[in-house]
Amino acid sequence: MKAKRCKVCRTDFVPSKPMQCVCGLQCALSLASIAKAKRERTQASQDRKETKSKLEKLKTRGEWIAEAQAAFNRYIRLRDAGQPCICCGLPMGPNVPGGAVDAGHYRSRGSAPHLRFDERNVHAQRKQCNRYGAGNVIGYRFGLRQRIGIEAVEALEADQTPRNYSIDDLKAIKAKYSAMARELEKQIP
Repeated sequence: MKAKRCKVCRTDFVPSKPMQCVCGLQCALSLASIAKAKRERTQASQDRKETKSKLEKLKTRGEWIAEAQAAFNRYIRLRDAGQPCICCGLPMGPNVPGGAVDAGHYRSRGSAPHLRFDERNVHAQRKQCNRYGAGNVIGYRFGLRQRIGIEAVEALEADQTPRNYSIDDLKAIKAKYSAMARELEKQIP
């Protein structure tokens, strides 16, 4: 028989059987344990995928809203990076004292849930203004008029169109804004 190279120790050997791929017992045991470990990793990977898909099916509408909102807010923070706070005009950013950033809603999610994913309604805002300054609505409106114009602000204030987001809508919103955020991250140096 023709000489072969052992799959485990990579030495040349003359096989005694036609399908033999290892040189001896120790290498055969090593090959078996390697194959077993590979099968276990594959099975664990399949189990994780199945568990993930089952958990996706068990998510409530509220959980989907929270995930879509998180993706949307991330996009807004990236979109408005480098701009001053819409309320007070102070600089924002991680290296600015007091400059931590929220995605602040002009019309709050509680009073106008139909506008929670409207890009005209949400802008980067200092946490100080958003959380501790009760949203600083007067300053927000003034900044909003400068950014999008008075006609758009009045249209936003008059918008009472109900929007009932289904789970499929929320999945699409999450996917859309996650992709848009990734694109913006690529552009940031």
